[in-house]
Amino acid sequence: KKLDRVNEVLARVNIADANRKYPAELSGGMKKRVALARAIVLNPKYLFCDEPNSGLDPQTSLVIDKLIREITVEYNITTVVNTHDMNSVMEIGNYILYMYQGQKEWEGNNKEIIFSKNQRLNDFIFASEFLRDAKDMRVLEETGKIPHHRNFDNMGDLLK
Repeated sequence: KKLDRVNEVLARVNIADANRKYPAELSGGMKKRVALARAIVLNPKYLFCDEPNSGLDPQTSLVIDKLIREITVEYNITTVVNTHDMNSVMEIGNYILYMYQGQKEWEGNNKEIIFSKNQRLNDFIFASEFLRDAKDMRVLEETGKIPHHRNFDNMGDLLK
């Protein structure tokens, strides 16, 4: 029964054959999936992810983010993610708490974050350049492109 559950969870994170491999034979993305499988195999109420995309390329990071999001919803797990990656924040997060030097700087949902008036948060968002892939935003209708944030005197001009 335990082995069935392990195999079920490995299949859920798309690495069904990982139980036949040594850790050294796993890619970085596979290791992250194994860590996620280990975390959910006992049906936890809470999932804590510390920098879940560290060491991964952008494409694999997106896959891991989507997997965390799906598992959070599917298993009804409250998930806390500690990350410096705004792409991850926007992909995974429903409710976001931004901290600076150990203090709460801003909190809200992933739609409100785009329109925050908190300058430190805005600097962080634009420095991460996650907006180049943002969806459902009207930005610079003349060109249809989102320029690099350093081209603006006022970062607020980027969003309409």
